Amino acid sequence: MTYNASDIEVLEGLEGVRRRPGMYIGGTDERALHHLVTELLDNSTDEVVAGHADRITLILKQDGSVSVQDNGRGIPVDPLPRYPDKSALEVILTKLHAGGKFHNKAYATAGGLNGVGISVVNALSVWTKVSVNRDGFTWAQQFARGLPQGKIEKLAPTKKKGTKVTFMPDGEIFPEIRFRLDTLLNMCRAKAYLNKGVKIALKDEASNESHEFHYPNGLKDFVSSWVEKHDLIIKEPFVGQAEKIGIDENIRIEWATSWTYNEKGKLLSYCNTIPTAQGGTHETGIKSALLKGIREFAEARNLLPKGIIIISDDVLDGLFGVLSIFLPSPSFSGQTKDKLTNTGISRPIEGAIKDQLDHWLHGQPEQATQLVSSVVERAQERQNRRKSISKIKRKSVTTRLTLPGKLTDCITSDPDQSELFIVEGDSAGGSAKQARDRHTQAVLPLRGKILNVEQANLNKFEKNAEIQNLITAIGAGFGKQFDVSQIRYGSIIIMTDADVDGAHIASLLLTFFYRFMPDLIRQGHLYLAQPPLFRVNSGSDSSYALDEIEKEKIIAKVRKKRPNAKFEISRFKGLGEMVPMQLRETTMNTKTRRLLKVYLDDEAVTHDTFDRLMGKRPIERYKFIQEKASFAKESLDI
Repeated sequence: MTYNASDIEVLEGLEGVRRRPGMYIGGTDERALHHLVTELLDNSTDEVVAGHADRITLILKQDGSVSVQDNGRGIPVDPLPRYPDKSALEVILTKLHAGGKFHNKAYATAGGLNGVGISVVNALSVWTKVSVNRDGFTWAQQFARGLPQGKIEKLAPTKKKGTKVTFMPDGEIFPEIRFRLDTLLNMCRAKAYLNKGVKIALKDEASNESHEFHYPNGLKDFVSSWVEKHDLIIKEPFVGQAEKIGIDENIRIEWATSWTYNEKGKLLSYCNTIPTAQGGTHETGIKSALLKGIREFAEARNLLPKGIIIISDDVLDGLFGVLSIFLPSPSFSGQTKDKLTNTGISRPIEGAIKDQLDHWLHGQPEQATQLVSSVVERAQERQNRRKSISKIKRKSVTTRLTLPGKLTDCITSDPDQSELFIVEGDSAGGSAKQARDRHTQAVLPLRGKILNVEQANLNKFEKNAEIQNLITAIGAGFGKQFDVSQIRYGSIIIMTDADVDGAHIASLLLTFFYRFMPDLIRQGHLYLAQPPLFRVNSGSDSSYALDEIEKEKIIAKVRKKRPNAKFEISRFKGLGEMVPMQLRETTMNTKTRRLLKVYLDDEAVTHDTFDRLMGKRPIERYKFIQEKASFAKESLDI
């Protein structure tokens, strides 16, 4: 095979984005699709943060396109000196790394930093329409798959200001184009909380639904709504803000924290209104401030028993907190900005928050004593019940673990190459064991429905055989001791029947992984297998369908070619009903299967959803059924 200059390819314009979308939006799945909206919403939010806008409107249109509009300054439309024949708008939409956020003249702080957001949206859309109100006129320009369709047009005079971007995602890039209203609602709600006073409206033309989010107290409203159904340790959240911290006068932080008697608390963090799901240096600052402040108060008031040492976990258990930082030059790990990596900001954040925490604790000693006493109790419980979880290693390629349900291990010991299929029952387990690739795929059958960890106490959890088998097989501990670097399989795949019982088992497993191994999800190791529900035979053609909709699509496609075609349709009752060859072909073969990657979008909403649907309060599930009843097209098997 030759390799010379003729093999070198130079991609012009936005073609590189279309060829490798994963580099810019993390893939082409549902999360990546919604990231396009995030990019536009971030741009509008930057105008809010800069003080030039106070309203954002997001419209999910009937044809599947989305528009985002704000009343900010509007994208500049005058020509750029470097490109005298093009407007600034056209350059921003068609060239990577073009924007007004590389310096601090137009924006002191911004979420969009690299000048690629809106151009990536443009590149990955069938068409994009931009309308700008500025300089006394409305200006408009259209694009198709990243290319301008004519020059910018100067339209009617107007006194309005702002930008409106409407786009239709490209079906050549995204396998499925379907925006989820609940995801967009969570997105808008979070932005409204983070920018107190802004009004964000969301309209869905298909359902004729309209929502508006407006929170005058910002993060305090966020945390208060978050904990309203929980048993609170303190009456009011600890809220604060600080500006000009550290050596940079443009750095600003805001926070709100509350504590409950629930051990499953959560700290959310944002940088320039961008959610940092994997935390970073700003989270290090607030965690250190809370630990030191509470520890010092406990020592000063003699609330700390002899031999008890408070650690960060004791303070963070039961904590519901939000930290928002604004800084001019944030550094993130990756374009999707999941983790803040700026060095030198942890200490200033720690100092600013701890100063205000000290005043807060000493200013209301009764509440402070109640909080610190609760933290001390957690520390005592932790030291009393601490148990080490053995991390099982493979001593050789022939090592096998004998567990209830018979874990059948794979040959390779490399986690990057191995997969663990969690299946329900011995019947499905038997088929899976025969269908698997022995070199890379392990199978762990479970007996029926596992324990609902959302409702179980620690004693039940530790005695449950199926839960302990899962923990042992994965090999990385659980809870605070979970270490994702020690997992024995790079992919954990939940494989259940495509029916109500299968969905219930999958929900119980997801609850377990979210509550006790959340980093498994955050770092992309958890998947849901997608076994077919139907097999459609027509002559010599045979296809598999995930559901009724896909089955009808297959039938329609065949009938286009052969109008008189006859069909034989079989429905699988469960995985155990499939012969191993079918299970391999449809669900386990890496070249032909379909998997759903489990990821965390809005962690506050995810936390509340598990608590509501899997927790101890039946009334919450009843309310959920009432709220969603109108969406059910068939009778429910409850």
